[in-house]
Amino acid sequence: MKNLNNDSNPEFLNEYLVHMKIVKLLAERTIEEYYTDIRLFLRFVYENTHNTGKDLEDIDIKDFTVSDLRNISISDIYNFIFYTSDERHNKDRARYRKISSLRSFFKYLEKVAHIIEKDPTKDLDVPVPKASLPKFLSLNESLRLLETADNADSKRDYCILTLFLNCGMRLSELVGINIKDIDFYENRLKVLGKRSKERMVYLNPACIDALNKYLAIRKSNPKAADEPALFISNQNRRISKRRVQQIVEETLQKAGLDGKGITTHKLRHTAATLMYQYGDADVLTLKELLGHESTSTTEIYTHLNNENVRNAVESNPLAKVKSDENENK
Repeated sequence: MKNLNNDSNPEFLNEYLVHMKIVKLLAERTIEEYYTDIRLFLRFVYENTHNTGKDLEDIDIKDFTVSDLRNISISDIYNFIFYTSDERHNKDRARYRKISSLRSFFKYLEKVAHIIEKDPTKDLDVPVPKASLPKFLSLNESLRLLETADNADSKRDYCILTLFLNCGMRLSELVGINIKDIDFYENRLKVLGKRSKERMVYLNPACIDALNKYLAIRKSNPKAADEPALFISNQNRRISKRRVQQIVEETLQKAGLDGKGITTHKLRHTAATLMYQYGDADVLTLKELLGHESTSTTEIYTHLNNENVRNAVESNPLAKVKSDENENK
């Protein structure tokens, strides 16, 4: 991450970012979002305190001192929230994310770094934005997407979409799969989720069929023999996240589904929704299947055994959908 140990940051901010990466094991994208929010806040407070007359983007937070930190009050937090709403026109969810970033930052300063004596966000009273319903494809739309991918005569792309729609894995998890992670004896594969947490994903017949057909082509390529990744690019290297996103975008467009705002993450929502609507999966099972760390996402506090997770994957209505046997179309 480019902002770790950045000379333009005060030392306490660099140390916080390192803590988030090394101790909290947050993804780089998440840390980058935290950094952006905190930097904006420090610039806002610095300008209000020192009256430089500069635009916030031009303020150098390197000069922000520990003494400045200790003088921050809850009023500064509320003024910042008002600023993001009134002048930057942030929506509720964007403002709430900034508040979450500040809470994490000041909690670290008080409890871990012991730089401040009192966390100014501790008594912050801010309404939580209403959760919006996730976008997802219907069963018929999912079938159309798979049919379109199969018609494109790309076993790799079809396999990618099949895993997304049947297993509900994250983009980073799919890209990170190595061939050795697949256990065809147990019909499952290992993925690396958030905070580098490993979990097993069970494979239903549709996944096994798609994997076998793709691997038959993948293993016949001598140039990719030394590449451990399951999914590879045309350069015979591990496929990038962006290329997978493009594959999904292109196939959605060909299927006439590009106007629905569907992304790779929305395919994850689709898998969970289909298993919940048509199968035996309840929210308890989905928490385990999707690899949620916090129960706040599924509002469930019970751990399920692996057999329930396997049954949930088997119950996906797309489990029996296999690619066309006609390889010459």
